Amino acid sequence: MSRPNTMKALAKSHPREGLWMVQAPVPEIGPDEVLIKVKKTGICGTDIHIWNWDEWAAHTVPVPMITGHEFAGEIVEIGRNVTDLEVGQRCSGEGHLIKTDSRQSRAGKFHLDPGTRGIGVNEQGAFAQYLKLPAFNVVPLPDDIPDEIGAILDPLGNAVHTALSFDLLGEDVLITGAGPIGIMAAAVAKHAGARHVVITDINPDRLTLAEHVVPAVRAVNVAQEDLQDVVRELGLKQGFDVGLEMSGSQAALDQMVEALVMGGKIALLGIPPGKSPVDWSRIVFKAITIKGVYGREMFETWYKMIAMLQNGLDVSRVITHRFGVDDFADGFAAMKSGSSGKVVLDWT
Repeated sequence: MSRPNTMKALAKSHPREGLWMVQAPVPEIGPDEVLIKVKKTGICGTDIHIWNWDEWAAHTVPVPMITGHEFAGEIVEIGRNVTDLEVGQRCSGEGHLIKTDSRQSRAGKFHLDPGTRGIGVNEQGAFAQYLKLPAFNVVPLPDDIPDEIGAILDPLGNAVHTALSFDLLGEDVLITGAGPIGIMAAAVAKHAGARHVVITDINPDRLTLAEHVVPAVRAVNVAQEDLQDVVRELGLKQGFDVGLEMSGSQAALDQMVEALVMGGKIALLGIPPGKSPVDWSRIVFKAITIKGVYGREMFETWYKMIAMLQNGLDVSRVITHRFGVDDFADGFAAMKSGSSGKVVLDWT
């Protein structure tokens, strides 16, 4: 194919706050890789950390680095060893690049590979007109899933992986943290057959968005309402069966432990800043199971979420802002405001 030599890209060009629009070389692909023309990208919380250049970002991200890892696009070139993908195919992709020599990978537990590297974090990312990706990581998009939903499959996958950590059928579910992933987890929990789904936060805009995206959810502002009153209102005899912690707030986790039944289960996706004091005796005496969740299961999560989207799961209203990529600074400002849902950038 004839393609340009350079492309627009959003890069961390300097070790300070911000991102910069640059001209970068179009990646050269290897025999097991594909070149994807990027159509839409989502801005992630990780991208905000990189924009802000906080302690984590400064320790993790090499400069210069093209950022971004939530994307949808179209395959425009395939490596000579690639047999199961075609030029012109619409796709998204798994942004965790794994190795195949670890015990976990060799057992098929690819998402647990300790050698995992992230596009847009450790390797050149998707905030660009073109992205190279191992063919192994490509997830084809069915025609009935539009590009902007394809661009948020990565965070939806976090929500699906977390929500489906435990059986939800007929269960009462508490979600702490009404960011976009928490809200999408609420949608997944209802779709998967949970009875009551309660989502908590202290940000009224996010709680309003949760009710807009998932009308069947009970949104609780814990700064104004007592969670135990909600437990009684819903007629829960002991409390919630399953907790999904999405906020990274120690207070939220403490509240979740208190609100769970004996033998309850917690899936943890939220990342607390630094170390936080945990009352482990409460967790032990309540016989609570805790599972840490990182990324998506490759590729079961992708299979499940595409199947659910084709079977009526609707998370489209979690996208609240859309910008052309030249207005990327406005997109980041919307994300940083704390009152947005997902923000999608258009690269076409």
